[in-house]
Amino acid sequence: MHYPSYTLEREISNFIKVWISVVVSLCYCYFSAKFIPKGMPRLISIIPIVSLFFALPLELHSANLCGSTAFVIAWLSNFKLLLLAFGKGPLSHPSLSLPHFIAIACFPIRIQQNPPPKSHANLDNSLTSQNRDNPYPLDLDGHNSQNPPPKGQNGENPNPRITQNGNTSIWNYAIKVVLLALFSSVYEYSDHIHPKVLLVSYCFHIYFTLEILLATAAAAARALFGLELEPQFDKPHLSTSVQNFWGRRWNLVASRSLRSTIYEPALCISAQVIGRKWASLPAVMSTFVVSALMHEILFYYMGRLRPTWEVTRFFLLHGACVVAEIWIKKLVKNRWRLPRLISTPMSVGFVMVTAFWLFMPQLLRCQIYVRASEEYAVLGAFVKDVVAGVVKLY
Repeated sequence: MHYPSYTLEREISNFIKVWISVVVSLCYCYFSAKFIPKGMPRLISIIPIVSLFFALPLELHSANLCGSTAFVIAWLSNFKLLLLAFGKGPLSHPSLSLPHFIAIACFPIRIQQNPPPKSHANLDNSLTSQNRDNPYPLDLDGHNSQNPPPKGQNGENPNPRITQNGNTSIWNYAIKVVLLALFSSVYEYSDHIHPKVLLVSYCFHIYFTLEILLATAAAAARALFGLELEPQFDKPHLSTSVQNFWGRRWNLVASRSLRSTIYEPALCISAQVIGRKWASLPAVMSTFVVSALMHEILFYYMGRLRPTWEVTRFFLLHGACVVAEIWIKKLVKNRWRLPRLISTPMSVGFVMVTAFWLFMPQLLRCQIYVRASEEYAVLGAFVKDVVAGVVKLY
């Protein structure tokens, strides 16, 4: 297996160039949206930027830099720009300043919402207000993982105050950073560790890495713009169902992005075709299909390998399970539930077993963990040399 060779200096240079291109592109989107009417004219003007954002991660080869950049611009930014094309989403409010526009486009920031109105003017508003018929990312148990978007010009409050990120202790993140460092050390002896143990450690590695990266982005947004980012995870190990795992607990950033861009439009279309009662089923499946494709793209960025579509099968399987769960809940009308003592181990166990079967092998195939550990070592040596040089000067 061959991966492109690169030096740290060249990769950092490419990383800077990529993000300069991102900022310039977002400036264009910000000003063009003020003069080009929403709909097809604005979509045509934004499509070149969307295409560019899909191409830019190919300039990077580092597992860490490429993966995080691809997730931010190819997924989050592109989805928000597509919403902007039709006058929707967090970027569409005309009172946003340019710095706030760029920050919201690049990071999972949600503007604090006004209380939702009591009446709804059309089918779309009616559907999105029905928690029980809106299972992604809402939970059919009747709990709402987030406030439903208010219905106004854009569903957002122009006041750039952002929902709080919870009370996660800094010690929580510090412990996870230490654990990630330990994982990187352990991977050096992977030949002597049972493969199943390695797979379990990889699962925790993914969780800790995502949470730390998004928390770092939150700290940067807070320091630079005085903004707070949305919560990223909500104790996924306490999930009571597959639907609960994907809709309310795991990677809520991606979940919200998929909801506004894929689920809600698909829900409205489905409602007109098959009626409101079962409209959520094809909408949920459509959401998982798009999620599968986006994950395949992210894996290609990081590994530059021909896809085997195992990741797609993983998300299609989980999408089918969520659809079946919603269907059963609608039939029994929440009159019967498994005790949490049973549902939580079953749900988490199902996610982990299917991940070991279909998802994790692709990470191993791309050698993500080995390459990431090597990059940490190179970065550590670089920082050590810089510190030594500074000390020598003084």
